[in-house]
Amino acid sequence: MKKDPISASVEVLKKDKYFGPLIKKHGPPELKRGTNVFEALVRSIVYQQLSGKAAATIYGRFRTLFTSKKFPTPEEVSKVPFEKLRSVGLSNQKASYILDLAAKFADGTIEHKKLSRMTNEEIVAHLVQVKGVGVWTVHMFLMFTLNRPDVLPVGDLGIKKGFQIVYKLRTMPEAKKMEKLASAWRPHATTACWYLWRAADEKK
Repeated sequence: MKKDPISASVEVLKKDKYFGPLIKKHGPPELKRGTNVFEALVRSIVYQQLSGKAAATIYGRFRTLFTSKKFPTPEEVSKVPFEKLRSVGLSNQKASYILDLAAKFADGTIEHKKLSRMTNEEIVAHLVQVKGVGVWTVHMFLMFTLNRPDVLPVGDLGIKKGFQIVYKLRTMPEAKKMEKLASAWRPHATTACWYLWRAADEKK
């Protein structure tokens, strides 16, 4: 039976002197593939620049705007008045981002059914058309929804901190330095990043 890409990455990283101890300590990574592309992107907008607890509260309130237990469709979200979105705790910007996302899904600007056939770079270019969806958001989507095995979000603070800790660097590295260090374990960056985040979390 063919191994899933994440398990295959763990097997490779186990042999790495930096990641072997982290894998032993933290066990297999929690990287479950998502199914609803629209839901994943709405959630990522809600969670931007907020603590997990505050974001979860607002996200929960957003869900109560809809009667169905299923996540609302882009068309359903499009019909929600701006002020009603604001009333659940979303900022003006985030409410406008979510409406823009819903509109672009509904009118076909975002061709979500084609994402699985696109490269990581093509997906980044395709999704940053949406207001409030930047490269970092797409990287998180690639990792945690599509489970792409080789994503290295060099703009993420936790990843920079993880590199600094794991590789015992004096300062947080620039993108070029991270790319160079990562060349030892490409194309398994997604799994490696999960362990870099664990290393950063431990130091908090």
